[in-house]
Amino acid sequence: MKAIDLFAGAGGFSLSAHNTGAIDVVAAIEFDSAAANTYRKNMLERLEHKTELLQEDILLVGPKKLRKKIKLKKGELDMILGGPPCQGFSSHRINDAGVDDPRNKLLLRYFDFVCEFKPKAFLVENVSGLLWKRHEAHLKRFKFLASKNGYTLIHCDVLNARDYGVPQNRKRVFIAGVRNDILKKRNNIEFPPQATHFNPNSNEVKNNSKNTWRTASSVFEKMNDNLIQRYISEYFLKHTSYSIDEAQELLENLEYQDAPISEKDPCNIHMIPTERMEERFRATKLNGSRSDAGKEFELKCHSNGYAGHKDVYGRIMIHLPANTITTGCNNPSKGRFIHPWENHGITLRHAARLQTFPDDYIFWGNATEQARQIGNAVPPMLGTILINALLNIIAPNRYCLLYTSDAADE
Repeated sequence: MKAIDLFAGAGGFSLSAHNTGAIDVVAAIEFDSAAANTYRKNMLERLEHKTELLQEDILLVGPKKLRKKIKLKKGELDMILGGPPCQGFSSHRINDAGVDDPRNKLLLRYFDFVCEFKPKAFLVENVSGLLWKRHEAHLKRFKFLASKNGYTLIHCDVLNARDYGVPQNRKRVFIAGVRNDILKKRNNIEFPPQATHFNPNSNEVKNNSKNTWRTASSVFEKMNDNLIQRYISEYFLKHTSYSIDEAQELLENLEYQDAPISEKDPCNIHMIPTERMEERFRATKLNGSRSDAGKEFELKCHSNGYAGHKDVYGRIMIHLPANTITTGCNNPSKGRFIHPWENHGITLRHAARLQTFPDDYIFWGNATEQARQIGNAVPPMLGTILINALLNIIAPNRYCLLYTSDAADE
């Protein structure tokens, strides 16, 4: 089966497709040179995909020309994937900021390729701000084009990656469309797929032994007993109802990595703090936020009782899913990105792990470029689950067909 990846970035969607074992990404478009290099080094060179990678402005790539270049007839492509730039839709923008951002129109450019290729299905990822009323015109136009061109949107809403095994609280909009001639042949379609992980206090966990949300601890090495005791005294006894024994049991049984990140890993780098900033981090208690550093380190913009942006200069909370990994994930001033117990920010590898990239997926470019690639990516674990769910709709007998073909060869 074949797919193309638009706005491919570092390759989160393409790696997801690869992980299904059923899809070849035959073409990918990415304008940013650092992201395209990361895609090339991993997907083409290391994983040996034969993807036609176009490092070009998508506005200058002719959909028809691309279709002919990869030798596909209309309707032959199985899936189009992609996450158009989200800056104009980002939720941190206030009032009507971002409404006229020219990058918003790239959502509609995505559909130019749908119209030309006529794939069996498509999957779009974007920030939750896409659903805000201020952006209604773009989404309404997208829905109109889908209907006009013979597609049904089977999903257009927010999904949280933590519900699918990603160890971070990451809400993103996913739009899934299926060609009507395919859809009318199917009964009882399921999209989005059922959640695989749940709140540890939910009935699904208590009564049905379902998986709990994965925690930020899963990307760090196991803590020693001294650290555990510090967590208990600095956080759990002061801010929760846990007893000492309950907190100890919780921390000892969290998911951890078997070993620290390799020193040879080129992504094992973090922002080097100034001496003053290191003092601030040292004053920030385990699981602490910016206010825990005390008045001495209070920024002017946070004075006079300002209650917003509480996560900036905060430590990763070890026993919960991490906060959303953003394009500023290597900078503690951009969010809760201080290492859980060290006095510096998390490394790029920690951020990539929280996005569920494997350790052999190397990001290229300077630290800022790598952080941007990591924060913009679709978590491969979530992407794989969603793509598999779409495959179950457009090719429900694919595994059977593969088995039958193999049996026939024998």
